[in-house]
Amino acid sequence: MQTQAPVSAVNGAVMAPAVDDDCKLTGGRWYSYYDDVYVDGAKGLDIDHMVPLAESWDSGARDWDAARREAYANDLGEDVPLIAVTARSNRSKSDQDPAEWMPTDADAACRYAYEWISVKTRWGLSVDEAEAEALDAVVADCPAAVVTAAPAQVR
Repeated sequence: MQTQAPVSAVNGAVMAPAVDDDCKLTGGRWYSYYDDVYVDGAKGLDIDHMVPLAESWDSGARDWDAARREAYANDLGEDVPLIAVTARSNRSKSDQDPAEWMPTDADAACRYAYEWISVKTRWGLSVDEAEAEALDAVVADCPAAVVTAAPAQVR
């Protein structure tokens, strides 16, 4: 049985992969906005935590119970917390915050800043001074946008 998996990327050039009975993805075309690259097939992609686990720990997750940490690590309740990007861009980002790493393209940087803010807000994570300054500098040059974030649900 072949079914279609959802694709969180936008842009007419992406295609959903097929999912086989063993949950293996085949085919599909993905867009990695961090580096403006299209990838055919899931090979070469990583699933990135928008706000890396180490950063979340430093921003308040160390005080959470195990259930909340697990819910954060596997957050599928929004499109933003987990994103498919090229392995190269994910490794370049690593566990850095926006004061240390940001996509180089201005439009991508705007999207990244708003999504970062959304995840931090969703999970009630703190923002340090250098991070806030970096985000402010990027957002100052972005089109006006409203950041929305539904509160995280832990079951």
